[in-house]
Amino acid sequence: MKTLASFGEFFKTKRQALGLTLREFCLKHKLDPGNLSRLERGLLPPPQDRKVLEQYAEYLAINQGSGDWYTFFDLAAAAKGRLPDDLLEDEEVLAKLPLVFRTLRGKRLSEKQLDELVKKVRGK
Repeated sequence: MKTLASFGEFFKTKRQALGLTLREFCLKHKLDPGNLSRLERGLLPPPQDRKVLEQYAEYLAINQGSGDWYTFFDLAAAAKGRLPDDLLEDEEVLAKLPLVFRTLRGKRLSEKQLDELVKKVRGK
């Protein structure tokens, strides 16, 4: 449930940054306030349909390719126990995922070690 709440919290933070109440946001974008409230509270899982997520990102003024864009999609994927689509489409990353999984299972990594692992996986 934590991941769902994280997506919902992120969504709510972005909406509030626009200066819109839940009802104002829903009215502006023709969304159901009950469902959006449940989404923001982590009671409803994030949508998995890319087009829906892209539409929500547009409503939240999240620029494509920005850090917030990737966070938004990563949280949605993580809520379903999935890897983000852009990573699944990268053959080089996919080939290195077993190493990442073995490493993560083998021991708890420090923040610095995890950053180094990410650099290695990305080939940087």
